[in-house]
Amino acid sequence: MSILLSLVLVIALVFMLGYLLRRFNVTHTGSAQLKVIGSMALGTRERILVIEVGQEQHLLGITTQNINHLAKLEHPIEVQKADGESFKDKLSLFMQGQGKKGAHHD
Repeated sequence: MSILLSLVLVIALVFMLGYLLRRFNVTHTGSAQLKVIGSMALGTRERILVIEVGQEQHLLGITTQNINHLAKLEHPIEVQKADGESFKDKLSLFMQGQGKKGAHHD
């Protein structure tokens, strides 16, 4: 009976540690100079990210094979925690604006 109790205790400890790691985002690395502002999935393995480097924000396209710089944002996206437009909405508006003016690709 004590073996079963030990096994249950170890499994519970693993789940508790997993919860704490996700809760406090321990796996997230970065610094004050480099931050991920937001991301949006475009497909099963494709993402688009807005990162902030110093005072500049950049739009990146990420696939399993490449990371591409798509644009430097002339008007940085403000991150709002409370009510307001979501990151996805702001990114959609930005992409529509880039499509009309012709996006700058590096």
